[in-house]
Amino acid sequence: MKVNPDVPNGRAQMRDETLCASTPSVKIDGFASLVIPVSRASTIVFPDAGSYAARHQRGDEGYSYGLNGTPTTRALEHKITLLHGGARTLLVPSGQAGVSLSLLACASAGEKVLICDSVYPPARDFAVRELSRLGVEVEFYDSCSLEDLERRLDGRTRLVWAESPGSTTMEIQDLPAIVSLARRYGALVGCDNTWATPLNFKPLSVGSDIVVEALTKYFSGHSDLLMGSITFADADRARKARSMLSRFGIGVSPDDCSLVLRGMETMAVRVSHSARIAAHLAERMARSGAVQAVLFPPRPGSPGHEIWKRDFRGASGVFSVVFVDGLCDRIGAALDSLRTFSIGASWGGTRSLVAPMNVKPYRSVRPWTGDDMVLRLSVGVEAVEDLEADIDRLLAVMERGA
Repeated sequence: MKVNPDVPNGRAQMRDETLCASTPSVKIDGFASLVIPVSRASTIVFPDAGSYAARHQRGDEGYSYGLNGTPTTRALEHKITLLHGGARTLLVPSGQAGVSLSLLACASAGEKVLICDSVYPPARDFAVRELSRLGVEVEFYDSCSLEDLERRLDGRTRLVWAESPGSTTMEIQDLPAIVSLARRYGALVGCDNTWATPLNFKPLSVGSDIVVEALTKYFSGHSDLLMGSITFADADRARKARSMLSRFGIGVSPDDCSLVLRGMETMAVRVSHSARIAAHLAERMARSGAVQAVLFPPRPGSPGHEIWKRDFRGASGVFSVVFVDGLCDRIGAALDSLRTFSIGASWGGTRSLVAPMNVKPYRSVRPWTGDDMVLRLSVGVEAVEDLEADIDRLLAVMERGA
């Protein structure tokens, strides 16, 4: 729209209806906010016809339509890319979307993907139902056995997917060794890093090609949004995936991005605090006669503990508990005794959560033995004394059944 340069803001001669529908020009010189502003847009306007005609030449960092990003979404992408030491990050509506779209971006009909047996159950379901339907062969490998992985690798393997630690059962995988094996067959490696966050482990630094985070959890930190990220080591691979997301029409809200950016400012403090209290509560639970095992990578005896010590800078506040066989019928009453922990899925927020999880239906390589119930706990920021009292209440109910 042409404006009159002799009239302030070029609007004075407009009629009221047009003024209401127009955006005034406001000077921003000297405005330096400490936080990143929320930039909302679907339509991006251009100064002239030539600029609009050349909009597709703006490149990866240019703006042409809100679906492909605004300054707010780009700020979050760049911040995650820096944390992971990658080439580019793409934002998607959830962590599950991050895993599913990574698999779709890498595998084609006639190729094979290898997925760890301890993968997040919805990711398993997507691979079995959707990838297989598209002609991609899906095979699961033992998360704790490099020999099993190597036996399954072949020239058709396009991608090896890892999740370290594994969903619910907390197995730490030897990602550097997995990368080395995959490279022999020309396969890519992707990793779900949601438990550790890039503060405690950076999969790209040991050769992984793709890393996914569920920003829903520690990044956001307040249990009030859903979002995921996919960070690539290779810019060209990221560019092709970005085009795929555009074809699917997938984008995220700048408002939600601003909440993730805000959550990230306290993420290091929250993760460190939660990990310290989780270690304390895990030891408290391990002393109970009702507990068969505590699955927490920093604890000796937890699957992959030595690899965790070698590769990770620290831990998060999520761990799992396996009770002595025969006690699982007590878990309902035990959960109902809680006053501070909330019962619910997910993790990484300010509120402590507990969720009973089934394992047997989601294993196809290494069967789960014993009772089919693992209790997963996520430690928030409440007073440790209140959390201790809750753990003692839960254990008191479980021990009465021992």
